[in-house]
Amino acid sequence: MRPDARSDGESVHPRRWRICALLFCATTINYFDRQLLGVLKPVLDHDIGWSEQDFGNVVFGFQAAYAIGLTSAGWLLDRVGARIGYAVSTLAWSVAIMAHALVSTAGGFMGARFALGLSEAGNYPAAVKTVAEYFPQRQRAFATGLFNAGSNLGAMIAPIFVVIVLARLSWRWAFVIAGVPGLIWLILWLRETGSGKRDSGSAAVAGRGAASRLLLFNRRALAYAVAKFLTDPVWWFYLFWLPDFLHKQHGLQINQFGPPLLTVYILADLGSIVGGWASSKLIDVGWSPNRSRKTTMLVCACLAAPAAIVPRVEGLWPAVLLISLAVAAHQAWSANALTMVSDMFPSRQAASVAGFGGTVGAVGGMIMALVVGRILQETGSFEIVFWGASVAYLAAFIAVQWLAPKFEISGLAKNVDN
Repeated sequence: MRPDARSDGESVHPRRWRICALLFCATTINYFDRQLLGVLKPVLDHDIGWSEQDFGNVVFGFQAAYAIGLTSAGWLLDRVGARIGYAVSTLAWSVAIMAHALVSTAGGFMGARFALGLSEAGNYPAAVKTVAEYFPQRQRAFATGLFNAGSNLGAMIAPIFVVIVLARLSWRWAFVIAGVPGLIWLILWLRETGSGKRDSGSAAVAGRGAASRLLLFNRRALAYAVAKFLTDPVWWFYLFWLPDFLHKQHGLQINQFGPPLLTVYILADLGSIVGGWASSKLIDVGWSPNRSRKTTMLVCACLAAPAAIVPRVEGLWPAVLLISLAVAAHQAWSANALTMVSDMFPSRQAASVAGFGGTVGAVGGMIMALVVGRILQETGSFEIVFWGASVAYLAAFIAVQWLAPKFEISGLAKNVDN
């Protein structure tokens, strides 16, 4: 029997939580690798000599590749299964992050980031598909919140790691060493998901995938995609530009990033876990998945709004706490947005839908990278950017409610217009 066909009251086998722990570790490594460039930016500004627009173009290269990779990763995962697809993706991004050590120009970094974005794109479609296969609906948001918390841990580790490495070695070694954890994870993943260890073989079942035409004309798929398009760029902004904001707005040097970034990402971790737990708990007390997810998402949208005043706040720590609230709200939102996929689509199509939505979100991130780079180049102010970040979630919530009034399972092969 397939895991997603089992009753909602079924107890969860402990091995599923071991799988969830591996998803958490993979997401941690994924975000640790991509965050390194943002943390190293003050050093690279000096060594490479690039402009704000150059850096925006480098970020754009990552986002473009991420958009391409998400769609192809979702399609591939629904055919070969999460076990093999996740392994290939992790191996590729581990090699790609090491390749950053070999470049010395903005163009070279753009190429390295393109390779990293293309390969890292497999993480979320694979993780969402795995959760859909291993967890009953009432626990999926909590499981998603747990693995999604790895994104914050990876971002927390990055500045500490950079300070330690730069105290003894050059920035190039930071990229070389960063590739090692992914290779270790790969061995553990293949061992845990090996032959004879899957629930009735379901974790390796390759679905037919979802045709692009069906995705484009399915309102539920579009609801997820629009939510990603409007809110993913906010997360990318915080991820790539927060160290630069702290440096330029509050005068922090690279060896001073630790406490503020640690605070931001610890609270973001808490937001991810609490956001997933909250909607799962509401289901446990009798609320429908639709009502529980959307109520939680609306609260998150309201909590993200005060970010608008961050550039005008006097003092480092008031600004850090407001950013922390916004990032925690984003992660709580994200835990529920990711779970929308398994709420509305069967697991055999989960990776394709997740990849489609992620692609649209990455396109939003591409636009954000160019726009933010241009705004900072011409105005030197973060004010417009924070205003945009503050209203994105309310706009996304309205779009989700319009496109998907109810979260109900509906495969892509039928009811296309629903």
